[in-house]
Order: sequence, then structure tokens, then C-alpha cells
Amino acid sequence: MAQRGGKRPGAGRKRGAPNKATAARQKEVAASGLTPLDYMLSIMRDESMTTESRFEAAKAAAPYVHPKLASVDHQSSDGSMSPKPSTIEFVAPEIDEGSD
Repeated sequence: MAQRGGKRPGAGRKRGAPNKATAARQKEVAASGLTPLDYMLSIMRDESMTTESRFEAAKAAAPYVHPKLASVDHQSSDGSMSPKPSTIEFVAPEIDEGSD
């Protein structure tokens, strides 16, 4: 008998796959020619534009080209920035003199 309801492995849309509306919009933009990102990059690369315009275009395009770096928390559990001290205890080995 087939199972009823519940989650099944492999069922549903794959992670990251666009829905119908998003896929249709992406197809329309691609068919129209120049995308907004392409336009920003073309301004950035155009040496006849002012440096300020090129810089603003680069700033606007950067999040779509390069991922943001994640922040790293360097604090210890007590909130300080210093590492916790470690204690090393040296123990002399036991010598068994009874067996030969």
C-alpha cells in the first residue's frame, strides 16, 4: 500500500529552483537583452564616464558579483577578547618494580 501524506525523500521542487513567476521573469529579462547588472557593469567599464559614475556603478554591482564576507565573533564565552588559560599537569609515570 502507498503511504499517505508526510514528507517523502526526493519529493517536491529541488532547493534553489525558481518558481514559475521567477523563471518567467528571468526569461523575459534575458530575452530583452541588457540586464540591470550588465548595464551597471558597462558603466563601470566605460572609461569615458566620470570616475564618480564608474565608482557608483561598481558599488551598486558589487553585491551581485561578490558575496559578502561573514562576520566572525572572536569573544570567549565570558565576553572577553582574551583566550581562556590552559593548565597542563605533568604526572610522573608509575614504575612497576614487582615483576621481572
